[in-house]
Amino acid sequence: MNIVKRAKTPLPKFFKVLRNIGLALAAVGGTVLTAPIALPVVISTIGGYLAVAGGVLSVVSQLTSLNDDLDAIQ
Repeated sequence: MNIVKRAKTPLPKFFKVLRNIGLALAAVGGTVLTAPIALPVVISTIGGYLAVAGGVLSVVSQLTSLNDDLDAIQ
């Protein structure tokens, strides 16, 4: 199963929730990074980490699949 097929397969409910949480974290991190006011360095660093963690969580959750083909792994 290639990546495109895997991304299009239905997701388990748990991973749908995780994907949405990851998207929210990425949005919050992106908002903090692009804030029009000067923020302390610590807050900007946390915003960067939130954006990266949210992106990774969303991608990994999206690539899980409900249809596990064990024959395709071999």
